[in-house]
Amino acid sequence: MNKTLVSSAMLAVLGTTVAAGGIERTNQTNSVLFKKGNYVELGLGTVRPSVSGEGETTGYDYDDVANDFSQKEFRAKIDINDRLSFGIILDQPFGADIEYGGNSATTELGGTKAFAEVEAQTFLLKYQVNENASVFGGLRRQKASGDITLDGTTYGGTLQVLPTGTPVAAGASGYNIELQDTVGTGYTVGAAYEIPDIALRVALSFNSEITHKMDTKETLPANVVLAPGGGTVATTEVTQNGSQDVKTPKSWNLEFQSGVAEDTLVFGSVRWVEHSVFGVYADLLSSELVSLEDTYTYTLGVGRRFSPNFSALAAISYEAGGDDEVSPLAPTNGYTSVTLGGAYTFDNGFELSGGASWRQVGDAKGYARNATRATFDGNTVFGAGIKLSYTF
Repeated sequence: MNKTLVSSAMLAVLGTTVAAGGIERTNQTNSVLFKKGNYVELGLGTVRPSVSGEGETTGYDYDDVANDFSQKEFRAKIDINDRLSFGIILDQPFGADIEYGGNSATTELGGTKAFAEVEAQTFLLKYQVNENASVFGGLRRQKASGDITLDGTTYGGTLQVLPTGTPVAAGASGYNIELQDTVGTGYTVGAAYEIPDIALRVALSFNSEITHKMDTKETLPANVVLAPGGGTVATTEVTQNGSQDVKTPKSWNLEFQSGVAEDTLVFGSVRWVEHSVFGVYADLLSSELVSLEDTYTYTLGVGRRFSPNFSALAAISYEAGGDDEVSPLAPTNGYTSVTLGGAYTFDNGFELSGGASWRQVGDAKGYARNATRATFDGNTVFGAGIKLSYTF
């Protein structure tokens, strides 16, 4: 059985084309460590969400609140000797790009948006204890930044204050927080058991949470009034600089594969992510801006080699939904997806692999300030990716 060829198709599709729950965009697998020989790959992917909702009181159609995004990945593995291997992974494991259309004065969430970007570098070592057992681990480095704006009637209009500085009406519309670029470090550890004759491998890995000490700048538009109910005399802006710790979540991956017939491989995984550790706090509003739930994601698939050079796979993934009242900054709730992919190996050591994934997203209610502000149902996500690799 050519397990390497089938595994390449698995990595091409399951690594690049999917975006998981919360703020997660990759499954952060360390599978590259199990490639045979010296190996390098470059992956490119695109994800196109179709996430729309309807305003709870206005009936306004919030079309395409989740923007398209692209993914880039680089992975390499080098054998130092018969037992020790070095690996490197460059990817974008977390991110967000949410934006609500509509007039902020007449719609619940018009103008609300959130952007986050995390770029990661993972450096790994794997030690082959014997033919069957191995252990691995290494350092993870992340660079993170973000920007959040709250707007719309949900947030009560613009802050109104007296000339003395006393608030008259504590509106938060137009509030913005900038989270400046920062770098945080963590680690990953794991172990695997293999039976090469039947292409069996079971691997368990842990990724630590990573704390980012981020400088922040908060701004809040305000109108100065003569007295309660009086006229506006000036428009100003409240600004505050500060810092806070923002954490990207820890996770567990249990991955397996096994040959079940000649040229046929079954594979799957169970993944847990502590999304609830992620949060951004607004000092000016004395409020948490994002609230997420932990997730379990299950994947099961089959791969088959159809010729000495070509193999293909099919897989299904499921992530159970939690409370249907979710943050408007992450307006999804679980999913079911179907993935198809393939890989073709050339005689010179190069390999081209890729595939596509379609996802049905669970229904959700955008909940803010003690009320449902919009409902989201019937939404989908489409992703596609391609990888070029070389074994030497």
